[in-house]
Amino acid sequence: MTYKVGYIVGSLSTNSINRQLADALVKLAPEADLELVEIPIKDLPLYNHDYDAEYPAEGKALKQAIADVDAVLFVTPEYNRSVPGALKNAIDWASRPWGQNSLTGKPSAVTGASIGAIGTAVAQQHLRSILSFCASPELAQPEAYIQVTEGLIAEDGTVTNESTREFLTTWLKAFTAHIARYADDEVAA
Repeated sequence: MTYKVGYIVGSLSTNSINRQLADALVKLAPEADLELVEIPIKDLPLYNHDYDAEYPAEGKALKQAIADVDAVLFVTPEYNRSVPGALKNAIDWASRPWGQNSLTGKPSAVTGASIGAIGTAVAQQHLRSILSFCASPELAQPEAYIQVTEGLIAEDGTVTNESTREFLTTWLKAFTAHIARYADDEVAA
């Protein structure tokens, strides 16, 4: 079975190393198991409760995109030891209005890239806390903190370092198994 996975890149920058990581994951995803499609977040207005009565088209599109996939992959940079505001804003849109949380029961995974040695570890921990509150079952292990060095990911998304490529391939397989557990539970119900 092929699972459709929506990925959200937490950076709005077109030159983001996290976008490069997302491109690499798309290229590495086993075609028989995963189809990765981007869920864009750049056009979302800043969320506030006033929108709950009448969701704008951008908010509806985000919620529909999440409904249309089997799982969500978050690729986040780390800004000031946390997630970027754009990513938090998208999650706020996805989880509202009260009682209509699009992430409830939706399997998820978190990764991120940084030039620093801890590769977005603190941001990922914050994101995991947010996703736990949203009742999204997260892939707990293995964790994927990627330190990006010059040339690690080529322009076409190819990971040039063999051990990083192998690690990311193994991580994607673990995510596939995680999605399958929840898909099997859904079928059994």
